[in-house]
Amino acid sequence: MRVFAYTLLISMTFSFASTAEEPPILQAVQIYSQDELLALIRQNKHLQRVEDDRCQLNRDIEDRAVKLNVPAYQFLYGDMLAWGVCVTQDPRRGLHYINKAADQGLVAAIEQIGRYYHIGRFVQKDEEKAYRYIYRAAELGHLNAQFRLIAMLLDGMGSPSDFENAYRWLHHAIIADDKEHQQAVNLLDQLAQRMPDKVVKKAKKQAY
Repeated sequence: MRVFAYTLLISMTFSFASTAEEPPILQAVQIYSQDELLALIRQNKHLQRVEDDRCQLNRDIEDRAVKLNVPAYQFLYGDMLAWGVCVTQDPRRGLHYINKAADQGLVAAIEQIGRYYHIGRFVQKDEEKAYRYIYRAAELGHLNAQFRLIAMLLDGMGSPSDFENAYRWLHHAIIADDKEHQQAVNLLDQLAQRMPDKVVKKAKKQAY
């Protein structure tokens, strides 16, 4: 009986020790497709996804940004560097790659650079640079850039000649979120108060 109990105790101890010492199993992660990454960027979930994937794709991301010059990956890698996500933080190098993505026409990068210049994140505030980037992103259909552009116009930045375009872009935007829709209504109402009625009517009629 003592031998059986001793054997059972050893067996249980070994079982518990083995379980405690087993390392977590890492599942292989596939590199993101272009469409998948762009969707993550639009939802502002790209950095969280890299963290959720336990930084396993760092080398693939860097190669696609640095060697292949893929805009979406330049933006992702730049953001990782700027915020120190899965890499050593290096805002200067990060903004370099975000700018490269913007130069290739990635609207998320254009909007982000404009926003950084507007609020002074990583760079000195520069309203003229901010306005140029935000205007371009708004023109390309970036909703948050359209919101920011009208707010900047209401604050006295830019030119009254830009009112019609800013109004038209946001008026014809497709907005599913109720809160964002109401934000658009409020901004458009405020902007319309500073525009001649005939210009507002013209902007409403022109979808492009």
